[in-house]
Amino acid sequence: MLIIINSMATPKKNNYINTDLDWAEEQLQSWRAYVDANPLHELKDRIEWKPTAKGGLLPMVIASIEAQGKFIQETMKNYLALLDVVNKLREAEEMKKEKIRGNEALSPMENGEI
Repeated sequence: MLIIINSMATPKKNNYINTDLDWAEEQLQSWRAYVDANPLHELKDRIEWKPTAKGGLLPMVIASIEAQGKFIQETMKNYLALLDVVNKLREAEEMKKEKIRGNEALSPMENGEI
């Protein structure tokens, strides 16, 4: 008798959600550090000097105050959106753990640490 097992019948669950959440939290920290390091009221035009054909230097605006401010505001919006998603996913993961055991903590083997 020949038994054929279809590996597509039972999809494997992705157990890497915590790794993805940790990565997302690292991105949040990076974005927050950037915004904190560049307060809007301290922004200045970024200027670099471009050499001219006759050997002189000409100032060029690389990033205006307005462009930098817009980027920081977009970063803040993205930060808040990602923070909301991460918090909801963390809550969902905690709910899964509570459903498994109630109030008891998982052993290291069950938690996937070993």
